[in-house]
Amino acid sequence: MKEFCETVSDYLKTINETWNSLDWDRVKTLSDDLLNAWTSGNKVFICGNGGSAANANHLANDLLYGVSPEDGKGLKVHSLASNVSVNTCLANDTGFENIFAKQLSALADSKDVLIVFSGSGNSPNIVKALEQAKIMGMKTHAVLGFDGGKCKKIAENPIHIPLDDMQVAEDFQMIIGHILMKNLKGRK
Repeated sequence: MKEFCETVSDYLKTINETWNSLDWDRVKTLSDDLLNAWTSGNKVFICGNGGSAANANHLANDLLYGVSPEDGKGLKVHSLASNVSVNTCLANDTGFENIFAKQLSALADSKDVLIVFSGSGNSPNIVKALEQAKIMGMKTHAVLGFDGGKCKKIAENPIHIPLDDMQVAEDFQMIIGHILMKNLKGRK
């Protein structure tokens, strides 16, 4: 039991320290861009790999429905990680590094918003998605762990969670996502 309690205590300490070190102004910038996209009818695209892909799917649901459950008029949001047929086709035919960038090329417009979730900030498919979004004139946001990697330099608004702990980084992807949803709920 002692080991378990120490694990819980250490995890909570890491969450609290991370919470206090986060640049919340960057989260507000993301929230403002989401509200602008919602009111102007622009689209929002979200992507990530592994647990971050699941978080992208979850946030897409929250922004589509959770912000406006009464009338069903949430944001026009797409998780680029959600369609296994598209992702496996693109991976097979063009390379895994292109699965998100190719979707943006087909679906996105300038002034749309891209949010990427990445622990390392170095996944080639996430880097290429940001590069493609910038070429297209999209607003780019990245929620990143570890040192932020290449994505920290590419994203217009990097939200950096400066710790070498994938689980806590992924927790903060969802915490930030839920804060965004609660802040946007009913605002349009």
